[in-house]
Amino acid sequence: MDSNVYRPRIIDSAVEQHLRAFGAVCIEGPKWCGKTWTAQKHSQSAFLVGDPAGNFQNRQLAQIDPSLVLKGTSPRLIDEWQEVPSLWDAVRFTVDQSTRKGQFILTGSATPSHKGVMHSGTGRIARLRMMPMSLFESGSSSGKVSLKDLCAGTLENVIVKETSLQSLASHILRGGWPGNLQLSTEDAVKIPAQYLDNMVTEDIAKVDGKVRDEAKLRLLLRSLARNESTTATRTRLKSDMRGVEQLTIDEDTIADYLNVFAKLFIIENQKPFATAIRSSLRIKQAEKRHLVDPSFACALLGITDEDRLIGDLRTFGFLFEALCERDLKIYAQSFGANLLHYQDYSNDEIDAVVELADGSWSAFEIKLGANQIDEAAAKLLAVNRKFERPATTLCVICGRTNAAYRRPDGVCVVPITALKP
Repeated sequence: MDSNVYRPRIIDSAVEQHLRAFGAVCIEGPKWCGKTWTAQKHSQSAFLVGDPAGNFQNRQLAQIDPSLVLKGTSPRLIDEWQEVPSLWDAVRFTVDQSTRKGQFILTGSATPSHKGVMHSGTGRIARLRMMPMSLFESGSSSGKVSLKDLCAGTLENVIVKETSLQSLASHILRGGWPGNLQLSTEDAVKIPAQYLDNMVTEDIAKVDGKVRDEAKLRLLLRSLARNESTTATRTRLKSDMRGVEQLTIDEDTIADYLNVFAKLFIIENQKPFATAIRSSLRIKQAEKRHLVDPSFACALLGITDEDRLIGDLRTFGFLFEALCERDLKIYAQSFGANLLHYQDYSNDEIDAVVELADGSWSAFEIKLGANQIDEAAAKLLAVNRKFERPATTLCVICGRTNAAYRRPDGVCVVPITALKP
């Protein structure tokens, strides 16, 4: 790989750190998100399991004798290791035989069934989750505001360039796929559509060899797109498919399909935040549903241009929330924080919660337009009073505003196109 054309990724520092601490690092995430490029950036030699040369000779060699493919200068990249699951144990065994750190980098775009994988690799192989590109990584965010500093309570008021609705819609349609950085939006929308089609027709069968109904898989994906950024239950998805798609499907089948989507890193749900509140009010435990990138939802809903998305502001709002929460998750992971959400039975909720390792947390409301900031700020202040340990920072993430600033009531306002880790 030519390092001169490599676009730095937020995960780079984590890869370097884990190579110093562990014998091997496994970078997992959806296809086309840049795992192989990042792994090559940090490796000195490589073995590509999926290389089609010689009638897929590499895959055959790995199946015959996994230990042979591990020989090379360290760190050695083993790309798409899950195609030959026994490679995991071969790496783990090799690491066990030596005290050296940083021997291997594995990449995987699917989680194989446990069959063929004998050992978890705990203490030997560190797992890192990679997402599609954030706006900061793709160069669409100025990075004038650090999420880490924001969560520590620090924000310097700064003027930023206001972003148009057209640009925000384009960011959502294009998604965070490195392969579309040089493409027009019209051409870039082909990538997520083709990705999902290939997943249904080819990739799902490779996960565990089980045959599934392609038509139902596609219909469930469309239902997930319609319920993007909501806490829809499996029962709700079933009802949605029956009502919109005129299809009967049982919840066990939905659960199985959702599980295989998770194994392929197609969904990236937001877990609930639960901390001490001042009353006995019960907190909902439903996860907020997300496809791993908002461009998937656009492809599934047939939205292929900015004008159509702008013409449906309700859908635009949900997909803008998905875009922001994708980026917040990427940024939060870089400093060891988790992205969660809050919802209780009195119908109070917080779009996004960033929880740090020490238990401190910050609350974020996400709004597309600047005209919604006052309402969002009032909501944050009201919900925050419920907690015994209040949030360090209250912040409205906005689509259209020309400044990042702290309001007189203490609530911060930050445009998503100014945020970085």
